Amino acid sequence: MSATVATDPRSSAPIMTHRMILFVIFGLMAGMFLSALDQTVVGTAIRTIGDDLQGLSLQAWVTTAYLIVSTISTPIYGKLSDIFGRRPLFLIAIVIFIIGSVLASFSTSMIELAAFRAIQGLGAGGLMSMPLAIMGDILAPRERAKYQGYFLAVFGISSVIGPLVGGLFAGSGEILFITGWRWVFLINVPIGIVALAIVWRFLHIPKQPRHSVRIDWWGATTVIVALVPLLLVAEQGREWGWGSGIAIACYVIGAIGILSFVIAETLMKDDALIPLKLFRSPTFSMATVIGVLVGFGMFGAMLTLPLYLQLVLGSTPTESGFQMLPMILGLMIASIASGQIIARTGQYRIFPILGTLLMSVGFFLLTFMKFDTTYWFVAGAMLVIGLGLGQLMQTLTIASQNSVGLRDMGVATSSSTFFRQIGGTLGTAVLLSLLFTLMPSNIIGSFSDDSTLTGALDAAFDPAVATAPQNEQIMESIYTPIVSRVTEQTTAQVQDGVDQATDAATQAVAAQVAAGQIPAAAQEAATAAAVTQARQAAAQQIQQQVPVARVADDGTVSLDFSDAAARSAFVTTLATTLQDQFTAGDGDTSIGDSTLNDTSFLVSADPRLTKPFLVGFNSSAVTVYWVAMSVVLLAFVLSLFFKTPPLRAKSALQEAADERDEKQAAEDDEQARAADAATKTGSLVLP
Repeated sequence: MSATVATDPRSSAPIMTHRMILFVIFGLMAGMFLSALDQTVVGTAIRTIGDDLQGLSLQAWVTTAYLIVSTISTPIYGKLSDIFGRRPLFLIAIVIFIIGSVLASFSTSMIELAAFRAIQGLGAGGLMSMPLAIMGDILAPRERAKYQGYFLAVFGISSVIGPLVGGLFAGSGEILFITGWRWVFLINVPIGIVALAIVWRFLHIPKQPRHSVRIDWWGATTVIVALVPLLLVAEQGREWGWGSGIAIACYVIGAIGILSFVIAETLMKDDALIPLKLFRSPTFSMATVIGVLVGFGMFGAMLTLPLYLQLVLGSTPTESGFQMLPMILGLMIASIASGQIIARTGQYRIFPILGTLLMSVGFFLLTFMKFDTTYWFVAGAMLVIGLGLGQLMQTLTIASQNSVGLRDMGVATSSSTFFRQIGGTLGTAVLLSLLFTLMPSNIIGSFSDDSTLTGALDAAFDPAVATAPQNEQIMESIYTPIVSRVTEQTTAQVQDGVDQATDAATQAVAAQVAAGQIPAAAQEAATAAAVTQARQAAAQQIQQQVPVARVADDGTVSLDFSDAAARSAFVTTLATTLQDQFTAGDGDTSIGDSTLNDTSFLVSADPRLTKPFLVGFNSSAVTVYWVAMSVVLLAFVLSLFFKTPPLRAKSALQEAADERDEKQAAEDDEQARAADAATKTGSLVLP
């Protein structure tokens, strides 16, 4: 059955058969696979890349450059495709992405890589938005949902093989005489060429008459001025300081850009980059707002969950890719099922409601996570989140497309994607910033737990553990300041006690000499004997109080932590004091960006030492999920008021073709009537 068969008996024959539609979708999937695979492959290898280019601290700029350019270019692609056609813009996007990939593979610094990733982002903006717009052209809204499963399969496959490929390349020294991680970008070249060939061969869409429009250069310029500084401060605000001079400058420039953009779009009217008339539709406006909120929660989950799997559960990047499958599975099941229901009934109002509700439930389940939570609990929560996402990703886009005609199909689709990416960018920036802002205090706060503190301290004071190479980084980052401070304070206190005993013995002998009880000639020998006796007595008393203390014959105090029983007794006594300090927030530790930027030590470090870090990360992640749940709950409340008109049964291209046919038929009828009238009138004057 044709996916675009019209229900109106007066309609013309379908302009695209089911076979033609499948060929087009095949071409679209090739382009989307190129972009989706790149994101998962680069994400796995970025740490290796940063280490090799000696710029791990600049890692955020590599992500930010790609994200900013792809986000800004999305509505531009949509508008230009409405003017010049979808196919040439999609081909241009693939070519730009391939060029950016080749350039990125030759990067010699993180700054260069960030610039080349920006070129990739320029192509990615079209790779992600054009397929949705093309589907909006060739498929009726009711039928469109059935085909979404194909595209979600692309994301599912890329999510599985991406971490595998990225891990393979990142872990290889050289492949064909080229550094392993550079293949992360070079692999896009053959895939991109294949995608280009497929799109060139199969992506043929019936041409539509072009309408004369103005290109909205002012809109494109002002959207860049508005978004670049705001996205920059969203990504870098934690490092710059949210109230720093550069952050305030970004706020001001962004606000000016937003105001200028609104003015420019108002003046451009229908030719605007994002026509403001779109927001006159309650359906489009509500779908946009819900999309921003869902994007916020979705990207927050998809970025923090892999970190949890790798840091807390100890999974490798490749393993974490497989462990994310429940979310992908839930997404695909819900998308295919909801698509079939929409195609049969034409109703979709229930899906935004159920989708946001299930996402909220999934995030709520994640708030119960502990540092020792089993993977299967997390997998269950991910499955629920995926079931929610699967009902939202397509329905919100379909709702936006259903609210406009063919003329604005591209700009409506790209605008919907654009605002969802804005929400995702905000979610990425806000939730990751919240995560890493809370982590230092939560790591310190984890020491308030008695078992966590005593276990970590016993390991940290154990010379064999503290000096082990695999524990060097975590000792320097977290425990050495604690051990050094405690050791210095304890040694000073014990030394003070020994010195007081020595002084007391010396003064007692001097008093006896002054009283004539000891001859002056014997004072030195008597003093030495008294001091020795006093030190021995003090040492016995001190060892009862501080089992690890050792007093030398000369009165010098040292601490010996090699004896397990003595160390355990000392730690038990010490824990009470330190626990009170950590609970009050007075703990003196050094947990900085270097600790949080490089967490490789968690893989091999002593579990007793890493437990506070894992507990702290878990606490921070739980806070993130509370925030994400609150945002998605707001989307749920809004979805209750989401008005969803019945979906059209014909595609935009079919409607346009039928409209032209009806217009032509009307013109033909009018000409026929005029000719008939002329014939009859003429017959009256014939002789």
